[in-house]
Amino acid sequence: MLAALGVAGCGSTDRAAQAPPPPPRLLAEARPIGRGPAFQPAVSGPVIGACRPRPGSRVGVHVEVFAANRVVLIPAGIGTKPPRSFLSGRISGARCYGDVVTLDPTGLVLLRARARLMLGDLFRSWGQSLSARRVASFSAPAGDQVRVFVDGRRWRGPPAEVPLSVHSEIVVEVGPYVPPHSAYTFPPGS
Repeated sequence: MLAALGVAGCGSTDRAAQAPPPPPRLLAEARPIGRGPAFQPAVSGPVIGACRPRPGSRVGVHVEVFAANRVVLIPAGIGTKPPRSFLSGRISGARCYGDVVTLDPTGLVLLRARARLMLGDLFRSWGQSLSARRVASFSAPAGDQVRVFVDGRRWRGPPAEVPLSVHSEIVVEVGPYVPPHSAYTFPPGS
């Protein structure tokens, strides 16, 4: 009898044991990462603020960038000076760290706790354009503008003037509309 129970439990194809499909709303919001250097621009800007040998205490902001209906990756290494060391795609060391840094390509932006920075500071340190008509190497179509959302609400001012506030979810779009996320689950300590 025990053998029969053991066999009955092995290799079950019970649908309840399988992971459910993602909700349709989540699938509608999903966008692939764009290919090529336009969608994965390298870090080429200056370090903002004092460049210190240790990252120090930081607070997090999450930034997503969409262009041409694709994800533009925000790279690891913004706000750091080489030489940089990496572990599994994440910055594990750098010569020094500025007021705004990225340690991995997830869009998590880390700020010194007392720094008063704006989205334009992040893009400047990244070495990429940000204006009412341009995001990185992408221009808004004729008659359109760059759209920015903060915590799911449309920002009506200049994109560069969006404050980088603790635990904000900032979505920057150029091209087709992408439903913006209103929140992000920040890792502990950010």
